[in-house]
Amino acid sequence: MAKPKVLVTRRVPQECLDLLKPHFEIEHYNKQTAIPRKLLLKSVKDKDGLLCLLTDKIDSELLAAAPRLKAVSTFSVGYDHIDVPACKARGVCVTNTPGVLTESTADFTWALLMAAARRVVEGDACMRGGKYKGWDPLMLLGTDVFGKTLGVIGFGRIGQAVAKRAAGFSMRVLYYDTRRAAPALESALNAKFVPLDDLLRESDYVSVHTVLDAGTRHLLDDRAFSLMKKSAYLINAARGPIVDEGALVRALKSDKIRGAGLDVYEREPKMAPGLASCKNAVLAPHLASATLETRMRMGVMAASGLIDGLVCKARSPYSVDA
Repeated sequence: MAKPKVLVTRRVPQECLDLLKPHFEIEHYNKQTAIPRKLLLKSVKDKDGLLCLLTDKIDSELLAAAPRLKAVSTFSVGYDHIDVPACKARGVCVTNTPGVLTESTADFTWALLMAAARRVVEGDACMRGGKYKGWDPLMLLGTDVFGKTLGVIGFGRIGQAVAKRAAGFSMRVLYYDTRRAAPALESALNAKFVPLDDLLRESDYVSVHTVLDAGTRHLLDDRAFSLMKKSAYLINAARGPIVDEGALVRALKSDKIRGAGLDVYEREPKMAPGLASCKNAVLAPHLASATLETRMRMGVMAASGLIDGLVCKARSPYSVDA
């Protein structure tokens, strides 16, 4: 019997491919950049399965071009790039990689927060540029983290992991979500549920960890930045479009907020005009889950989801509901 055919749309860890090879005939777009849309639509025509990334839009057009498609596995936790109801209507199962990148993403959130607060990137540029002339009491003054207020928007796995780390800095933790956490969890993390506007007004550091959907797109806009302290920092390691990037640039350039640490962008990989010139922004190229251990585990989970859907024909524990 012929093996099912699958398309892998980007270079992935070898462990991922090693799991897939015994089960499938693989077509692999083994490149660092996203597969072009026209090539993606052409390549899926005879495929039974698809292992994709956030940059690959899985919509009605693609589903119509792939009549044999039975399973889509995304190498990510987020699945806003996939039309899940359309997949469900066609009997296509969808899986993601939840949980596996929680700790690495929380770690990197703190890396962004600390780098922004203590102006680490500016200091690095100062040293590399030969501009350091000796210790100066007023040079590159940053902001304390210890004892400040952390506001967490989105209190799922990653938001909770970020809040947990705040205990080591004796921080007050506020959080906002569409659903309040259980009292026991609030107590364990020393976190207080507040309305979003109150969180924005009171936090020294606002860290974004909510999902991207119609209700959260541009959740942080000109109005939101006007509510924040002038001394506050915005940290985003969730999804770029949650932040109105043009509004953020205006806030940074007009000193409405003191700084930002970003790992994701509204029109990734592009940035909003003016953002690159904001010295008070730390800019990373989507690195939150970029550790050897985490990316390997993501690859194994993504491959396992595809195997569950096409070989075992069973519901994967990583299946996404419509």
